[in-house]
Amino acid sequence: MVTLDKAFTAEGSPNIALIKYWGKRNERLILPHNSSLSITFDHKALRTVTSVMFSKKLKKDIFYLDGKKQDLNDRDIRERFSIVEKMRRMAKTPARVIVVSQNYFPTASGLASSASGIATLVYVINKALGLGLNAKEMSIIARQGSGSASRSLFGGVVVWNKGKRHDGKDSFAQQLFKEDYWPQLIDNIVVVSTSKKKVPSRAGMRTTVNTNPLFKQRASSAQSRLAEIKKAFKAKDISKVAECTIADSNEMHALMLSTIPSIRYLNSASYAVMDAIDELNAREGKAIAGYTFDAGPNANIITISKYQGKVTRALSRLKKGGMILYVKTSRLGEGPRILPESRSLIKKSMLGR
Repeated sequence: MVTLDKAFTAEGSPNIALIKYWGKRNERLILPHNSSLSITFDHKALRTVTSVMFSKKLKKDIFYLDGKKQDLNDRDIRERFSIVEKMRRMAKTPARVIVVSQNYFPTASGLASSASGIATLVYVINKALGLGLNAKEMSIIARQGSGSASRSLFGGVVVWNKGKRHDGKDSFAQQLFKEDYWPQLIDNIVVVSTSKKKVPSRAGMRTTVNTNPLFKQRASSAQSRLAEIKKAFKAKDISKVAECTIADSNEMHALMLSTIPSIRYLNSASYAVMDAIDELNAREGKAIAGYTFDAGPNANIITISKYQGKVTRALSRLKKGGMILYVKTSRLGEGPRILPESRSLIKKSMLGR
């Protein structure tokens, strides 16, 4: 049942893909060429809060992101916001909506703000419109707003199945291991820049698929590595998880580098972080930590409690040298959740009536 003129608020988290996807076989439905695997952040580390309210009193849809009113005629925003219209049609309501979303971490800087934003939006709209969708169904919708958002509908360790169907009905995310599966696992979120990336992920993927002859090989190797890392998680083998994570990140960024024109998201601080972790693993004689970078310069360093002190010391040296702005740590986190009405971000001044 659709609830009008009442604000609903939800909180969700981004995820970091350890086996990544880069490139789509269907742009409109966002169907990837390979499956991917991620871990969901704890809400205490990185989170997005989103409030929505449907009303027939609103003359048009309104969207605020990080305190700024967004232009819904902008192509990128319009494409991501299209999931709202999909869910509105499912509910058979003509009511317009106000959406107010706040990322409590840098937006569009390679920290998966679109993943947490879209996943949280789908989750809270499902509640506001009374659609009663399950997590799998919501992940299919979220995927059409942002591919990685399909994974943020779940906590813990998550796999997004690429699927084979042309309509995308078999391309959805599912939880592989719950958030309490491996309490010792730690992700160090290393922020070296808060600047917005110059090349949006969607545009970058499109260019890679269209110009890079190495692309097909990448999709095949990612599928093989996915099988390896699944086994490593099942065995709680941090060395193997770290090795797979590093290899996949390096391969994806090498693919970007060989795209025409070249796509470069990493900066000198990113390479300094890579060097520090490579040197740490070399000193230990095995991989005790693994780095990964999404479409941005900021790093995620995966390790376990036993080795966290050594990772912290390695990163501290870079921070003292001015290469790192700050580091946050996260355990495996849960998926989105509804917050009390008192946490609503919607203000009367935003309604524009």
